[in-house]
Amino acid sequence: MQIYGPGPVHGPQSVNPSHLQRAQQSQASQPAALPKDEVQLSEMGQMLDGISQIPDIRQERVDQIRQQIAQGTYDTPERLGLALDNLLDEMI
Repeated sequence: MQIYGPGPVHGPQSVNPSHLQRAQQSQASQPAALPKDEVQLSEMGQMLDGISQIPDIRQERVDQIRQQIAQGTYDTPERLGLALDNLLDEMI
């Protein structure tokens, strides 16, 4: 057996018109628009998404407390007593 180069045995072949027509028909029969992907979040997923939208710091509250501290009205005896009670409850 002899091999005469890297080419195919029968040489290049032309495209058969029937194959060309089938390829064109299959392309024409495909729908123009493919269906779109959809995502549905569960109720828990929607709740978690809502929570993630809430800022970690409530800036209005921080500004209010800073103003009270600057005015000297934040550390009242009632507030300190409540803080001490909560601290003791956590230690017990």
